[in-house]
Amino acid sequence: QVQFVESGGGLVQAGDSLRLSCAASGRTFIAYHMAWFRQAPGKERDFVAASNDHGGTTNYADAVKGRFTISKDNAKNTLYLQMNSLKPEDTAVYYCAADRDRIYTTRYASPSQYEFWGQGTQVTVSS
Repeated sequence: QVQFVESGGGLVQAGDSLRLSCAASGRTFIAYHMAWFRQAPGKERDFVAASNDHGGTTNYADAVKGRFTISKDNAKNTLYLQMNSLKPEDTAVYYCAADRDRIYTTRYASPSQYEFWGQGTQVTVSS
């Protein structure tokens, strides 16, 4: 069974950049559609970005479009989230998630679409 471990979070100032990583164990990473979600205290887990299995199709939440970039490196078994122009409202725990379905569905923004999750990494943006 594949496992996912996020890293790269931290405390930054508004306008700074961070790159999150999600490292996968096992040999089947290429078969997974992947996504990033985030959850602020007292709030629901929100969709951030998603990528299909080969990385050729990506989707973003409106709140991060133009600032965040998701990328999937199947050779390195790693998913990335490049976050630029960070804002205080980006503060949250960020989770990577994996979907084993053969088809990259239109439900990519739904947490229930994903079978596997990492433990999360904290991102805090100060104003």
